[in-house]
Amino acid sequence: MPYRLRIVFLWSAAATILISSCSRPRSAITMAGSTAFQPFAEKLAERYMAANSGVSIMVQGGGSAVGIQAALSGTAQIGMADLVELPPEAKSLESIIVARDGIAMVVHPSNQVGHITTDQIRDVFNGKIRSWKDLGGPDRPVTVVSREAGSGTRTSFEQIVKDIHLTPDAIIQDSNGTIRETVANDVNAIGYLSHGLLNEKIKALAVDGKESTAQEIISGNYRLVRPIFLLTAGKPEGDVAQFIEYLVSADAQKILHSSGLIPIK
Repeated sequence: MPYRLRIVFLWSAAATILISSCSRPRSAITMAGSTAFQPFAEKLAERYMAANSGVSIMVQGGGSAVGIQAALSGTAQIGMADLVELPPEAKSLESIIVARDGIAMVVHPSNQVGHITTDQIRDVFNGKIRSWKDLGGPDRPVTVVSREAGSGTRTSFEQIVKDIHLTPDAIIQDSNGTIRETVANDVNAIGYLSHGLLNEKIKALAVDGKESTAQEIISGNYRLVRPIFLLTAGKPEGDVAQFIEYLVSADAQKILHSSGLIPIK
């Protein structure tokens, strides 16, 4: 019996050593907020983790308001917010601009309307213009598609266009991706989303005679543009600081540019 107990003890000690060596703690970073920046953050996080095996990065959406609150409460080490201006409650946070992003006005590709003015955008989203006929298109009803309250894209859109009192019959979606799919599947729809998420399923309208292109955004000619902030509670340190440094590095900025965002440099 003593011999058997000794064998069990030795096996348990060896197992403990093995388990300990196989379960080294990883540095965990959570990002949360802007759904416009989320897919780009995910892409860069994957590249960073591939080069830094000891770091685990989780990227969550929820909108810019969620990003601000997550950074304030500590539920995320990095908040993401795409806003023209940060709200007062975010002033206590450290902030850095990681990129800029245009807000594209989008319609179904079959829509013959190719341009719109800021005044017309305001009238459409306020429900004053209800037919495409008033915009130079066919006599069909306009389907207004908007983001939810708390969305950074919506807040920036309303801050730039000004005096938006959203029509009650607008279709509300909770991400740039669902805006894109809704417009792509409705010939009468108009919505707005991140310039970086444009694809062949939708068509971007020129606004006040300026196309929603990287060149026009960089030049300052296209008006619907907002910065993308990374937010932290206090000065970032350690792995969080190193990851943020990577996000603003030349390599990461090149990836963001090729993906449709406007680099900070």
